[in-house]
Amino acid sequence: MTMLRFLSLLSLLLSFTSLHAQCPRENTAFKAGEQLTYDLYFHWNFIWVKCGAAHYTVSQATYQGQPALRTDLLFTSNRRCDLVFTMRDTLVSYTTPQLVPLYFRKGALEGKRYTVDEVSYTYPQGRSHVAQRYRNRHGQWSEHHYESDDCNYDMLSILSLARTFSTRHYTVGQRIHFPMATGTKVEMQTLVYRGNQDWKANDGNTYRCLVFTLLDYEEKEAEKELLRFYVTDDERHMPVRIDFNLRFGTAKAYLRAKE
Repeated sequence: MTMLRFLSLLSLLLSFTSLHAQCPRENTAFKAGEQLTYDLYFHWNFIWVKCGAAHYTVSQATYQGQPALRTDLLFTSNRRCDLVFTMRDTLVSYTTPQLVPLYFRKGALEGKRYTVDEVSYTYPQGRSHVAQRYRNRHGQWSEHHYESDDCNYDMLSILSLARTFSTRHYTVGQRIHFPMATGTKVEMQTLVYRGNQDWKANDGNTYRCLVFTLLDYEEKEAEKELLRFYVTDDERHMPVRIDFNLRFGTAKAYLRAKE
């Protein structure tokens, strides 16, 4: 479990609307100029220690000469954390203004490991083609290709899509399955809706939240909760808190500021 599961956790915003639909989607949840900042805390030696920050931004851009939305997510550990575990994770996604995926890249420096996931999307003859490249920690690259008649997404583009969905028909305990490109393959993920809860963020505001958990793969004998996260119960579906398990312990991300 890596820090980049934070991105998967953001996918919690999925409703029970099927992903097997046309890719273009009307976006009324967010717009270019949105900026969210999170405080990161790690659990070491029975105490919680503030250990860095995460920054999420949406901006206007162009991709191959066409208008696009660019989404960035940056994780940065502070000096105290760097003494134990250095983290510099940078993620970027390009979509059309209608949230059709175009490109995704994830560069992850975690400890002494540096890896890259890269995904490019094309749509010849109405089919979704996903070209994936992966750089392992030894600097070796591999390439993979996937195609289907359905839409395919990555960690950031699926977040953008999911934030446009209605949440009025959630059922506590219901499971949500969705596909995600990882750089080497497209695989299904599982979320469970846990209900509603009020929570006070680090920006001083109390939010009415939808609570979700991201599970390890269901075919294993015992399911493991990888993530628990909180998003606002409104049209914006803004992520305000994430609890997650890592290889080196547990961590939390609390919303500190928004624009």
